[in-house]
Amino acid sequence: MIFFKAFLVCGSICAIGQLIYDNTKWTAGHITSLFVVIGAALDSFGLYDKLIEFAQMGASIPITSFGHSLIHGALAKAESDGIIGILLGIFDLTAAGITSAILFAFLTALVCKPKS
Repeated sequence: MIFFKAFLVCGSICAIGQLIYDNTKWTAGHITSLFVVIGAALDSFGLYDKLIEFAQMGASIPITSFGHSLIHGALAKAESDGIIGILLGIFDLTAAGITSAILFAFLTALVCKPKS
């Protein structure tokens, strides 16, 4: 049942993204940004944690969880450090993902050559 819930939630998020991509003129970057904002908004209202409890990794893998992590870290750090904690907390939970994206993009740029 756990796998079914995870598949249902993650598949639904992906299907919504594909429907938006197919039926609008939005690019993948627009849709990715939209999903990050949606994840942040859901976490701001405390709804994304309930989605994670229901679907577990099915809600933790899609791009919406990045928005959740940004807001979740900012709010947690703001409680302990105040206003400056908002800026610092954004990167607490997402530092590993951001660092690995930068590192792998750099390594890919070293190995691959552009066509033009």
